[in-house]
Amino acid sequence: MPPDVIADGRRRKGATRRRELLEATLRLVARDGVGGVSQRRVADEAGVPASAVLYYFASVDELLVSTLAGVNDRYIAGLEAEPSLAGLATTIASSDRAELIAEYDLFLLAARRDDLRGEVDRWDAALRAVADRLAPERPEVLVAAVNGLWLQAAVSGVGEDEVMRVLTGAAGAGGWRQGESNP
Repeated sequence: MPPDVIADGRRRKGATRRRELLEATLRLVARDGVGGVSQRRVADEAGVPASAVLYYFASVDELLVSTLAGVNDRYIAGLEAEPSLAGLATTIASSDRAELIAEYDLFLLAARRDDLRGEVDRWDAALRAVADRLAPERPEVLVAAVNGLWLQAAVSGVGEDEVMRVLTGAAGAGGWRQGESNP
């Protein structure tokens, strides 16, 4: 078999194993918080030998950074794919609560640690770019509303109609403007 075929198969297997480890990490964070993540626990959750974790990630910190980056990649792609208030409302309301809890735990960790801060900044920039398009007169209000709605969805869940009302108000649509009463 030619070496490029072997290498390609190994790369696919490696990419699959890496993804499994990241998904296992996200499940652990959802269940036990960031403090519950260790090399052995991630390996057990993924059903792989413990040595596999350090083969793919130099440290548990690198694993956490990669997990947060993966979460960010998914949400940023969603923002860019459906940059509308209705798309945001659907995405927020239909999010899996356990996954959101894990993601917020990772974001809070990133807010406290400089080595993870870049992922928070990347999310903020992507969200701000969408808000600039959807609510050019007051993008900061839409950014705050979206972040608050994600947190509410993680804590207690939120319905799509409620999310849409908040986003519409935050974007300045539907007659509500700064200085006016919210209908």
